[in-house]
Amino acid sequence: MTTNHSASIAVVIPAYKVRGQIMRVIDGIGDLVSKIYVIDDCCPDNSGALVTRECADPRVQVIRLPENLGVGGAVMAGYRAAIQDGMDIAVKIDGDGQMDPRDIASFVEPILAGEADYTKGNRFFNLDGLDQMPRVRLLGNAALSFMSKLSSGYWDLFDPTNGYTAIHCEVARHLPMEKISRRYFFESDMLFRLSTLRAVVVDVPMDAKYGDEVSNLKIGKVIGEFMAKHVRNFCKRVFYNYYLRDLSIASFELPLGLAMLTFGIIFGAVEWLRSLNDHTPASAGTVMLAGLPVILGLQFTLAFLSYDIGSVPRRPLHRRNLHRSVFRNEQGEKR
Repeated sequence: MTTNHSASIAVVIPAYKVRGQIMRVIDGIGDLVSKIYVIDDCCPDNSGALVTRECADPRVQVIRLPENLGVGGAVMAGYRAAIQDGMDIAVKIDGDGQMDPRDIASFVEPILAGEADYTKGNRFFNLDGLDQMPRVRLLGNAALSFMSKLSSGYWDLFDPTNGYTAIHCEVARHLPMEKISRRYFFESDMLFRLSTLRAVVVDVPMDAKYGDEVSNLKIGKVIGEFMAKHVRNFCKRVFYNYYLRDLSIASFELPLGLAMLTFGIIFGAVEWLRSLNDHTPASAGTVMLAGLPVILGLQFTLAFLSYDIGSVPRRPLHRRNLHRSVFRNEQGEKR
């Protein structure tokens, strides 16, 4: 694998209750990385103070947040620091030791090659490694992945709650950082925000690591909240992409399909109940009037989904911005 060593790469590590693992994580980061931002998110164990006292790595900078902002707020603080320091790529890894720092090169390679704006881990790629994952977490992630596909429009991605990510700082600069969810929904909300920018996101296969750490994310407790937020993001994305910014055949297929499905199901249910009460079979016309809208509505909805799946961004945003900058510079020189 070839890596552009001229690119400046930063690592962002949110630190909250990771006192026992944070030093091992930092020690495992190789010389490919130029800066390491440890974000002390008001850690009750004073993880930031531990790193400041015991870490001699000159690349490490501890950033202490005045209040607990959650993983999303901590990562945004790291992104801001990376942008301010002129970094090219910011890699986010957790401080609990579940993510192998040796994989950093695999996450930055698609970005350096101009193939992606944002990369994220996928623990489901290697099926042999799934034996280590608890079954409840496995099923929960599968459900969350499907909801994330709908809300973000990245139909080719899986494992949306995976926090091992890398982003081009030119793309991070355009993120609405104050609006991104700060808690457990952060990774999924990032995908939605990236989709509104039409950024290219690529999955990177990785192995799941489970040690003595305890995950704070309880799938059973958050899946209802996640579902509501995914529905909200889906509605926003459809409005942004199919009505506000552009108008296509899919803009008509979705409302028409949903309207016909709703009418057919409600009308059919009402007529079925009426038939039961009157003890008389429904007429052929009534059956057709209920069944045909359902069939057509389903076809229109599937046509919208097919269009949506085919609209996944393929041209990286940071490459488009680079080309525009080069063009402006060339035009300025000519003048």
